[in-house]
Amino acid sequence: MMHNYEFNLDNSLNSSPPMGVADLQLAPQALYQQVAEKLREQIFARTLEPGAWIDEQKLAVEYGISRTPLREALKVLAVEGLVTMKVRRGAYVTEMSADDVHQVYRLLGLLESDAAAEVAERAKAKEIAELRKLHDLLEKQVKKRDDFFDANEQFHYRLLALAGNKWRQQIVTDLRKVMKLNRHHSLFKQGRLAESLQEHRALMVALEAHDAPAAARLMRAHFDNGLTAATAA
Repeated sequence: MMHNYEFNLDNSLNSSPPMGVADLQLAPQALYQQVAEKLREQIFARTLEPGAWIDEQKLAVEYGISRTPLREALKVLAVEGLVTMKVRRGAYVTEMSADDVHQVYRLLGLLESDAAAEVAERAKAKEIAELRKLHDLLEKQVKKRDDFFDANEQFHYRLLALAGNKWRQQIVTDLRKVMKLNRHHSLFKQGRLAESLQEHRALMVALEAHDAPAAARLMRAHFDNGLTAATAA
């Protein structure tokens, strides 16, 4: 018999003592959120490939849980765009079309260029210094693609946080999750890491100069160039 107490990332259940009423009310939510995070990890790692059918029964056994929290987790991922629910066929990992890729890059370019302009215009010296530190980390990781991905994402998320619009942050976070589904990520293209780094250098100059129009223009170009690379990859 399966119990929905607390999901553990080693795919086992917590054998802690019985919970109180308040804990029982919170446990199902905590469980499906942890299941959703585990599924995200498998999708981003390509353990679950784009277009793949998600075998709910198999995963429930693998995770040591019932299918109820698994289905709730799939609903969360469907809202994020990572999973596509098909009537009478179940859940599939979303597979991005060329049009999907164009739309995601276009929206990211619009939203993040706006954020870059706001940061250039209003950010304090210590906040610009934070971005400079993240950029310096990017410089060090240019020869390691996976590490470059992580450092690049940290830079963009911090810039968004400094711009301070929570709605934009949420939209961009979801769009960046979906972008990871693209089989032909822009940074896979030969030479694109070096090009991306050069674009970041120019952007940092604009941010440090508090040149809002230049920061917006450079960030938009950064995503336009990323789209071109992703299309060609």
